[in-house]
Amino acid sequence: MHGIALVVILTLAYTVFAARASIASTKTELDKRSSPLRDSALQAHFSRMADALELPTIPVNIYDVDQVNGLAAPDGRIFITRGFYQKFRSGAFSADELASVVAHELGHVALGHSKRRMISFGVAQAMQTGGALVLSRFVPFVGPMIVGAVASMLTARLSRTDEYEADEYATALLIKSGIGTAGQKTLFHKLDRMTAAHGSGPPAWLRSHPPSEDRIAAIEANEERWGTT
Repeated sequence: MHGIALVVILTLAYTVFAARASIASTKTELDKRSSPLRDSALQAHFSRMADALELPTIPVNIYDVDQVNGLAAPDGRIFITRGFYQKFRSGAFSADELASVVAHELGHVALGHSKRRMISFGVAQAMQTGGALVLSRFVPFVGPMIVGAVASMLTARLSRTDEYEADEYATALLIKSGIGTAGQKTLFHKLDRMTAAHGSGPPAWLRSHPPSEDRIAAIEANEERWGTT
């Protein structure tokens, strides 16, 4: 058992090192391929959210990739991809919808999800390594596969929890700033239509994001609970 404990400790240490290296690499990539987002229509929405948060401004950056996505960097910066912004410019997405993406990413930052994900990933890796070593003694070949599947399920579940929390934060911010949640909900429908061509994807318990219908239901439940419907 001492050998297994040592392997788990070394795995945790390596995971922390790898996570820090990944953060540094991500920062370098974003620095190289991003620039401030300057758009008067969107800035009006960002200013309303900044006022609601009692902040002077909410800086948003354009990440120069074609994918449609938003992201919160580990250092707290908020990014919208070039592909997402171009679709906004073409009329595929509204200013309310893009503002809801920024509000969601602000939620990840405010709730410390980047740090929490790094910790949960490290723990999952250590559990997977230690569990695989133990089970492989009793169930060769199959044991490590079982442990890997369980670790993937736990990691995905934690990620889905983060998404619900960031959605809740975004809903509260959008309501407080007077933008409202209509764009937050219609965005999910549009993103679903965009990704429909890629098939059904992995099973629900292995997905990092909850199904859109569940996220919309959670938003509406919060609105009802807060008396804002």
